[in-house]
Amino acid sequence: MSIEFKNAKQRSVAPFRADIVGSFLRPEVIKEARAKFQNQEISSNELKRIEDEEIIKLVKKQKELGLKAVTDGEFRRSWWHLDFMWGLDGVEKRVLETGYKFNGLETRAETAALTGKIDFSNHPMVEHYKFLKSISGDDVVARQTIPAPAQFLAELQRGENKEITESIYKNIDELILDIANAYKKAIKAFYNEGCRNLQLDDCTWGMLCDKKYWEARQQEGVDTNDIAKLYAKVNNLAIEEHPEDLVITMHVCRGNYNSTWAGSGGYEPVAKILFGTVNVDGFYLEYDTDRAGDFAPLRFIKNQQVVLGLISSKTGILENKEEVKERIREATKYVDINQVCLSPQCGFASTEEGNILTEEEQWNKIKLVREISEEIWK
Repeated sequence: MSIEFKNAKQRSVAPFRADIVGSFLRPEVIKEARAKFQNQEISSNELKRIEDEEIIKLVKKQKELGLKAVTDGEFRRSWWHLDFMWGLDGVEKRVLETGYKFNGLETRAETAALTGKIDFSNHPMVEHYKFLKSISGDDVVARQTIPAPAQFLAELQRGENKEITESIYKNIDELILDIANAYKKAIKAFYNEGCRNLQLDDCTWGMLCDKKYWEARQQEGVDTNDIAKLYAKVNNLAIEEHPEDLVITMHVCRGNYNSTWAGSGGYEPVAKILFGTVNVDGFYLEYDTDRAGDFAPLRFIKNQQVVLGLISSKTGILENKEEVKERIREATKYVDINQVCLSPQCGFASTEEGNILTEEEQWNKIKLVREISEEIWK
């Protein structure tokens, strides 16, 4: 017998009951065009033309499937986070000896390092958003996704970057203030182009949930609660005083590269600080496997929306509809059904490599999210 939810209502503002995290599998034509551009076989204008055409198709597909928020699939990016960081003033692309360590895989060894003081001026993603907004129409929300300020801070303190960062910023408070001010300018720039829904993607909390990670940091004499408070501080500083009609949400990720993951562990170690103090309108939370733990940490949620990532973007296997509904019911022990939404646990291609599933399987996942949401929230 199908599970029923009393008084469950649809939403007319983001996040929506049927939602997405942002990235989609790159079509082969884009992969080929990017490779040709890197080999200087086509111009930047030709690459842009191809990207424009594919983004138009993508937005049309999202709308056909009934999504109320659409993205450009991050089709113009190589990474979900680094491309934004490379566009900031005082930041450059650097190649490291080793990449990020994932479960059984190592990523490309690229990072964002400082060359001077951080600022925001002529960022290419503002034009990217302008195009998305122009093709989306007035019947959907054109969403912009960027890495969270805390993610940028973590990148600047990672490995070889730490020494460079400390040579430019002698004081952590000055560093945090410059990051926050650059983000404030970015938020204003996107807002001025019509953005009313900004998503901050943040893996820092997922790593703090990982027992091996925080045990290692403790052995280094670092208090992970202090790190969590620092990440909350920079995120809050960056979004304070944003326009009232701009919805800002946060996606908490445990890593998503070629269908692998980086962190494991429930939200309990960070829940009080993350859910209790970070001033966003909603949280997109990964709950696709038991690596994410139970729903008990949701008791710290205040008046925010909680978008449960119960549908895996890492595999093409389609979830059982009634099992997903049962998990949603479990979550409502801690949050009201009208504070709950549904989405895939992450994007389908956080990096241009993409996860290991087909485009058809990707769209079947989106259809499932929509079907479940329509059956629960009337």
